[in-house]
Amino acid sequence: MARRLPPLNALRAFEASARHLSFTLAAQELGVTQAAVSHQIRALEERLDLPLFRRLNRGLVLTDAGRSYLPALTEAFDLMEAATRRLARRDSEGPLKVSALPSFAARWLLPRLPRFREAHPEIDVLVSASYQLSDLEAEGMDIGLRFGAGRYPGLSVHRLMGDYRLPVCSPGLLSGAHPLLTPADLRHHTLLHDGVELGGIEYAWKDWIRLVGVKDVDPARGPGFSDSAMVLLAAIAGQGVALARASLAVDDLTAGLLVLPFGPSIPTHYDYWFVTTQAGAGQARVRAFREWMLAEAADTEARIASLVAEQEAGAAGS
Repeated sequence: MARRLPPLNALRAFEASARHLSFTLAAQELGVTQAAVSHQIRALEERLDLPLFRRLNRGLVLTDAGRSYLPALTEAFDLMEAATRRLARRDSEGPLKVSALPSFAARWLLPRLPRFREAHPEIDVLVSASYQLSDLEAEGMDIGLRFGAGRYPGLSVHRLMGDYRLPVCSPGLLSGAHPLLTPADLRHHTLLHDGVELGGIEYAWKDWIRLVGVKDVDPARGPGFSDSAMVLLAAIAGQGVALARASLAVDDLTAGLLVLPFGPSIPTHYDYWFVTTQAGAGQARVRAFREWMLAEAADTEARIASLVAEQEAGAAGS
């Protein structure tokens, strides 16, 4: 059965006016004009068919009906305020739920999370890895880390960083019977592909091989994997050459587990984005995670730029 209640604004206007015994002070509390408060009170009295105040030259006085009505309304508003505070506190104290692609979660986010934990030990982070684009509100996610064009209507969006595609391999492939020294040497080596995330195993290698003008290299040959993280693990194990996303390979390149045998590196069509709901964007813990992510992303971009510059300088000098 539907509740038959007066308008909430009218009840708030009465409750505030009754506590202050002043339309002026009630208006200041509610952030409206005195005329608006007076109008709401008159509308409420007409609906109840009862006077709630006696309006005297020296101020307001509650009628018997007003005095009877006030305690119940004050209690009701106090209960609503307490419930709202509990909900907000629960929202800010629960784990921070972050959705990301499995490859980005495994190869970039998780190795860096200890630094966030050290800076914000009060915030627990729950990472959900999925290939599906998360509906943040429906799935109860606080943050989405996305790789795309940045068009996410209705959401708060911040660019994290761009990315490059570049050939990477195990250091062991730079020597042996067929050392990997120039793009033409790819004809003697296995190409590694990540198919699911980019829509087909020929996609990245086909464009890159066409760009460098190498002949007699089939861009479709070689094993494919559903995830970029698995491609990098295969490359580290010496199973072939990957055309990797630099953001995912940068730590392995820095550690020497992978090397850049040659260029060129090519920018990806997409960037990484920090996405949250408009309501969630104002939460302190979301802001803290965003600022940390932006700093980490800036550091990653700088490291990638340094690696690419170093490789290009080496190629120019050879």
